[in-house]
Order: sequence, then C-alpha cells, then structure tokens
Amino acid sequence: MFYMSSYNGFAEFYDLFMEDVDYSAWCRYLEEIFELYGIKPMRMLDTACGTGNITIPMSLKGYDMWGLDLSADMLTIAESKARASKQKIKFLNQDMTEMNLKGKYDAVLCMCDGVNYVYDEEDLMKFFNAVYKNLGKRGIFIFDISSYNKIKFILGSNTFHEEKNNKHYIWNNNFDEVSETVEMELIFFVPQGDLYRKFEEHHVQKAYKNEYLTELLKKTGFVEIKVFDGFSLKKPCENSERIFFTAIKE
Repeated sequence: MFYMSSYNGFAEFYDLFMEDVDYSAWCRYLEEIFELYGIKPMRMLDTACGTGNITIPMSLKGYDMWGLDLSADMLTIAESKARASKQKIKFLNQDMTEMNLKGKYDAVLCMCDGVNYVYDEEDLMKFFNAVYKNLGKRGIFIFDISSYNKIKFILGSNTFHEEKNNKHYIWNNNFDEVSETVEMELIFFVPQGDLYRKFEEHHVQKAYKNEYLTELLKKTGFVEIKVFDGFSLKKPCENSERIFFTAIKE
C-alpha cells in the first residue's frame, strides 16, 4: 500500500518548520550530479514537490520545471510562491505512483524523503516504472531517502517537540520491527485568539536498505546506478542519515 499524508493541516506551516533546511545546497548538489554524469537536463519533473522548495530555485536557475504532488494544499502554496518569484511552473495534483503525463523529461527528481513514503514494493515499482516511462533517452532519475539507520534508530520510537512563532508541534514516532516502518503522529497547536487550535497529521515512512532500492532500480531497467552519502559524491557509511540515488534511463 502507498500511504502519504495529504499534508492538509501541515501545509500551512510546512515552510515555517522547515525554514532551517538549506534548499540552495540541495540545488547545487543536483547540479554536481548532472556534471558528474556529463549531462545538461532542461525539462525536469519534481515529484512529491511539496511547496516548491526545490522546484522554484531550480526554475530560477533556468530549468524548465514541472512540479507534482498529492497534496492540493501544498501545491496551492507552491503556485503562490512561484508567482511571487515570477516563475512559470506547471504544477500537477497527482499521485506519483500513478503519474499521467505527456511528453518526456530530461530529469525526474524525488527529494526530501518522498520515496520513504512509498512503503509497498508493488507501489514503489509502479513509481519507478512511471519515472522510467516519462524520462527521455539518457534521462536521469535522482531521489533521496532518510537512511535505514536514521529511521530505525534516530526517529525510531522517539518523541520530538518544536516551537516557532508561538506555534507548537509534538512528533510521536513508533517504529515497527516487522514492517520496518515508522508511524509518525504529528500534533499541532496553533494560536487562535486566546486559545490554541489543535490538529493532527499521521504519516508512515519505510526504512529502506540501499541494496534493496538498487535492485529495484535495476529491475526497472535503470543503468549507471550510483549511491551517495548525502550532499557528497562519497559512498554512504553505516551512520549516513541521508542517502541519494542516481540512475540513468538506458
């Protein structure tokens, strides 16, 4: 089963709680990967694009960007940010495991844990096959995951709390050893007059091993598959928290 929260509640505050993420570093890293492969993609699809934090900066760099996400609320914010940046980006409200697209892309991205949210092999293969189908010749597929180590031991069955601008969230995790998934309960408290409004989000992420994902990519037909420790061109190690995968359509 593919499960991904619609982010209907979280969409309003996603950028606030993610403001410490250096998205410009993500974009620079993507261009390092392009250079490594000796390719210059132009038409690019950003799947699970959220509020456009990768899509828009890449558009500003001159790429012809398309964004796709399951959450209409996240896309509404992304479209508003794109207009404010004077970028013409086509945003599509679709499930990335069942993409219905026209034309081919030079590159397909899936950043910020998008693949971790697909926790069934059949659905993951559907996604990989859809990416392969929509890539042009020698098109590149780049995605990242929170590592097996991070999901099992750092997120694990732990609880986190954060407060920003008098908005609070509590993040309760429960890692299941059998399914190798972490269920995440996010509870938000947002000021509303003299009181606080409470709403909840439920997320599930899968802890994937690098070898497993590599084999699925090969099974799909991808070649020149590489696995990197996050934001470097080095191989991942046991303590890596973010891992990038790159692959080429034959």
